[in-house]
Amino acid sequence: QVQLVESGGGLVQAGGSLRLSCAAAGRYAMGWLRQAPGKVREFVASISWSGSSTSYADSVKGRFAISRDNAKNVVYLQMNSLRLQDTAVYYCSAALGGSISSRRADYDYWGQGTQVTVSS
Repeated sequence: QVQLVESGGGLVQAGGSLRLSCAAAGRYAMGWLRQAPGKVREFVASISWSGSSTSYADSVKGRFAISRDNAKNVVYLQMNSLRLQDTAVYYCSAALGGSISSRRADYDYWGQGTQVTVSS
């Protein structure tokens, strides 16, 4: 069983920044996905185990950055220039297959989620 623990969510004004962290031990590709009220869970970003490959949803490209520190077993999501539509619960996820993916079905384990609220 893979345990994933997110932290770093909160309330921020539009245009501001937040950094999410996910404690995750293991040799997995990792992803961040989010779910807004009344909407399906959607892909945000993914990173390979080595960190050499990343992928982003078009809606966050240029604003968000995913990274990892394998020595500390932590995956980060730096979110800049936040918009009202970024408001959602953000989930950290692990893909046992090892490849980065934008497909929710490719992720095998999930954290409990952390709320990000962007206000005007």
